[in-house]
Amino acid sequence: MIDVSELRDSAQKAFPRDALSPARDASWAQIADLGWLMINLHEAQGGLSLGNEATAAILFEQGRVLASAPLIPALIGLQIIAACPVLPDQKGWIERILGGAYVPLNMTPANLSEGADGLLSGTTSGLFEADMAQHIIIGTADRYLLIPTDAPGITLSERPIWDESRRLFDVKLCNYKPDPALALASGDAAIAIHASVSPLVQLALAADALGGANAIFEMTVEYLKMRSQFDRPLAMFQALKHRVADLKVKIAAAEALLWARARQADVTPTQMGAMKALAVQTYVDVAEETIQLHGGIGLTQEHPCHRF
Repeated sequence: MIDVSELRDSAQKAFPRDALSPARDASWAQIADLGWLMINLHEAQGGLSLGNEATAAILFEQGRVLASAPLIPALIGLQIIAACPVLPDQKGWIERILGGAYVPLNMTPANLSEGADGLLSGTTSGLFEADMAQHIIIGTADRYLLIPTDAPGITLSERPIWDESRRLFDVKLCNYKPDPALALASGDAAIAIHASVSPLVQLALAADALGGANAIFEMTVEYLKMRSQFDRPLAMFQALKHRVADLKVKIAAAEALLWARARQADVTPTQMGAMKALAVQTYVDVAEETIQLHGGIGLTQEHPCHRF
């Protein structure tokens, strides 16, 4: 059994904390080589069965370095394919993904309509790094479809976002005829799959957020020790000490809940969602406050704190 601390050490060596937003394609190849896509997949399907805590540990470290490789949507897409035994050559699909094929899931709701002839039209947003993918998974309220990105009626368009470390795409369907062989689930089966992967989505986003919160917090503490005002390090000023202490309390509380939920076998969707909500709000609060604690340089592109 691989220890979680060993996973975190391995992640830190592969992605050093002082190298933010490493190149996407090289990072993705490295992730596949390290076997991180196997972490939460059952052994019977070729995975490692290491569970939620190991998954959170890896994504926590990815959040620290503002990773541009789309590990979260890839892990979720893999879980969906692994949960769909009706997919022809399911084993082959899993093997290709574990080898580095990127098959992401849309991370925001799809807006599709189906005509009387069964053709689908509409736009799906929230597909990260879709230019890497030859196939994508589109999930709606009651259906999951595996779709080739070069199929007739499918158009990818990049959506400009402020976060330059990631690329976000919309997928437009215009009279797309679904391939019955690539229909993953519908009706109650799709609802059950959504319920099974939703907690992992919440855990993944929370881990990524708290990894980033920790990184920018540590960066800020080091800056306050180094930067001087009135011949004294900023870290010596009591008012700043109190603000930093408040941030540390927020991070510690959210992180304690993250690891508790990651280790909990019977966690409910509501509990996992509440944990994620606390984690991402903590990230927002810490990032906003640390910008202020950096002073004027925190508002410039020359310093990396704005990237959080």
